[in-house]
Amino acid sequence: MFAQKDFEIDDVLCKPLMAHLSTVEQGVPRDSPVWFLWEDSYLWIFGTSGDSFVKRLLAEPQCAAGVVEYNLEKGILKHVGIRGTAVLADCDKERLMRFVSKYLGNDKQNWNAWFVANVVDPLDVVIKITPQSIVAKNVSFFKTGPDLAS
Repeated sequence: MFAQKDFEIDDVLCKPLMAHLSTVEQGVPRDSPVWFLWEDSYLWIFGTSGDSFVKRLLAEPQCAAGVVEYNLEKGILKHVGIRGTAVLADCDKERLMRFVSKYLGNDKQNWNAWFVANVVDPLDVVIKITPQSIVAKNVSFFKTGPDLAS
């Protein structure tokens, strides 16, 4: 695997950020904003069997994902780009709970019941993306010049 990293990618990928999942359908590029879990050096994305991105990945497993951490006030701009291959994986309930907790918090009592019933409970597919290349660029100097933001 090729990797070019300006920073430790786990520091960005552990945060509740959105990934832009890039797929292809009949030669036409598609983009899907998704929640994700970075675990065991794989990108895990949950969905339903009816989701269009799931159908596209089953037909064409080559994909890319981009995650950006951006904070204008602090001058932070970090990008992680992953290119890889997607496969359907077993829907591990423990991994699913870690995935949801990343975005909703660890206390399930605080989770919105409507969201759980309508969005979380229907999740029946997990996509495991194996990176073939990772690029992590820190371009936080847009505000501070060559002294990177922190």
